[in-house]
Amino acid sequence: MPLEGLLYTHPAHRPNAPVVRLDHVTVRYNGGGAALEDVSLELAPGERVAIVGPNGAGKSTLLKVIAGLLTPSTGAVDVYGYTAGGHICIGYVPQRTQVDWSFPVTVADVVMMGRVARIGFLRQAGKNDWRLVRESLAQVGMADLAGRQIGELSGGQQQRVFIARALAQEAELLLMDEPLTGLDTPSQEAIFDILDGLRARRMTVLLSTHDLHLAADRFDRLMLLKVRLVGFGAAAAVLTPANLRLAYGAQMTVIATPEGALVLEDTCCEGHED
Repeated sequence: MPLEGLLYTHPAHRPNAPVVRLDHVTVRYNGGGAALEDVSLELAPGERVAIVGPNGAGKSTLLKVIAGLLTPSTGAVDVYGYTAGGHICIGYVPQRTQVDWSFPVTVADVVMMGRVARIGFLRQAGKNDWRLVRESLAQVGMADLAGRQIGELSGGQQQRVFIARALAQEAELLLMDEPLTGLDTPSQEAIFDILDGLRARRMTVLLSTHDLHLAADRFDRLMLLKVRLVGFGAAAAVLTPANLRLAYGAQMTVIATPEGALVLEDTCCEGHED
């Protein structure tokens, strides 16, 4: 995926509409198999939701459908009451493996791409746009690296730059596809510090991850996906032995301890894609 990112239009928000509504959404491959099947859900403003599930479960497909990058085979996707494609309010962070990090742009240039969604490709950025770029970089602790080439950064720094791009875009919905994969604990904590700060802005965050423990500890609700929606709600209600066996099958061992806790061993390698 080129670093230029997405071009958004400006549909208004329908009053009192959920941030995202999926109504019986199915996405089929050309060969006829389903990447997603009959998925229905709603997201509320300001909540932080983790998508979990095995490789091939449809996590990336779901994010791309909401971002408007994929069109469902059947069903409907609404963002703030309107069709998903073309919303300026959506910030999308793809998997790092899908980004061309050799693209010759600086950190500040990448964040300014978020403003392009607002001002258009044919207009020149003004003082206010550059002010928002600087403020967004400061919010994610990257102001000192504004002139650095994006490919020279660490994985955690690159993720922070993409969050800054969404901030400069003034996004209200942030979609993040496996942003924590390959990051050490301090880098993950830096990301969560930023996400915690986004709660004050009422930004809705939908993030896919393989880490069930982290998802249970750090998110308001969990979405357990295996092409179909296996469970959606609080961690305790979603990560039950029955749901986990249904989603992971032989890829996961579920052990009940004498205290009633669960020890979850994910034996699936962390390659990715749907």
